[in-house]
Amino acid sequence: MKKELIILLGLSLFALQLGHSQGSPDYTGGLKVKLNEEGSKYFRIISWAQFWTRYQDEVPDDVSNTNFSIRRARILTYAQINKDFLILTHFGLNSLNAENQSPIGTGDRSQLFFHGVWVQYSLGSKHAIGGGLHYWNGISRLNNQSTLNIMTLDNNRQSWATIGLSDQFARHIGIYAKGTIGKLQYRVAINESGTSTLQDGVAPTPDGSAVYAGRRLLGSKDAGKNFAGYFDYNFLDQESNFLPYKVGSYIGGKKIFNVGAGFFYHPKGSVIANTAGELEGEDVSIFAIDAFYDAPIGKNGSAITAYATYQNNDYGKNYTLGQTYETGSMIYSHVGYVIPNDNKKTKFQPYASFNVRSIDAIDDNATTFGLGANAYFSGHNSKLTLEYLNTKYGDNDAQSFLTLQAMIYL
Repeated sequence: MKKELIILLGLSLFALQLGHSQGSPDYTGGLKVKLNEEGSKYFRIISWAQFWTRYQDEVPDDVSNTNFSIRRARILTYAQINKDFLILTHFGLNSLNAENQSPIGTGDRSQLFFHGVWVQYSLGSKHAIGGGLHYWNGISRLNNQSTLNIMTLDNNRQSWATIGLSDQFARHIGIYAKGTIGKLQYRVAINESGTSTLQDGVAPTPDGSAVYAGRRLLGSKDAGKNFAGYFDYNFLDQESNFLPYKVGSYIGGKKIFNVGAGFFYHPKGSVIANTAGELEGEDVSIFAIDAFYDAPIGKNGSAITAYATYQNNDYGKNYTLGQTYETGSMIYSHVGYVIPNDNKKTKFQPYASFNVRSIDAIDDNATTFGLGANAYFSGHNSKLTLEYLNTKYGDNDAQSFLTLQAMIYL
């Protein structure tokens, strides 16, 4: 353990120097190229990368406790010909490591893919419709989380509740509507459900658990579409909904208090087999309520970020997959505090997170506890995160992780 901590410290010092050489506290969001003098026609490019060093406590004898990975490497670009039309393209890779990298960057192991491609048409100044491979999701704030400004090391995994089950990495192909009515923001969508899922080749057994494969096993007529929505009321400062990505922490830059509720509904999304072996569809329904508070407090840049959500998951009878998706319910919360500091460039934010889930399939709970800290050198544009995470699933032994992340986005 001592050796791994020395490695983490060395990487921290390296990333600290990198952080001071990149970004700016007056950052305005990517490279913007004006296509006319007024700037009404433009395109913008945003790029970011997150590098992880992780130590895992319990591993097989022939496996190293420490590993390196590129958690995310992304490029996002969007453009407007005028205020009524927008096109967005987002591509990149996730969790590239020594086990899944390709020898020459091609073939089945290549991880570069589109995370989003959609077009949008404005309906006045406060409403819009669009379509494509989009991220206008339902359920909760965390299911619409931006990966540029997460407060914790990473998003709460169970909040991205459909990844690989009905979508392509939290994005569906479909149509959406979004907008603002007073202080209420809304987003609703009708989507195609993917045929290929994490349970390809898996078939339900008589009186066994449900399998999330409705479109593959029952056909697109009965199980091809899903429906989603999220609604949040902005009591204080109004958040932008120009893009779908919800901010994880404003680190004192705004005063936000929002309460939200959302859903995801996939008719006959899961399939069970009765005692005769006949297949029957089961509706998948997920809903959540949540609250988000982020505001400066006191003087010298101190601020608090707090979030809590309750989520109910019904993936079908006794559904469970990979200790990640389960029929049951979840309570998740996190809180962070920006320590007062006269230095406007550098900020420190310790935080804690907690997740408890009830799991019907094992008639037991799973818990996750996280304790970490962010060091911001130019807001979210250059930061380090160090987090300790402890997880326990039912009566299995607990697993512990210590992860250092270095992140830059431009």
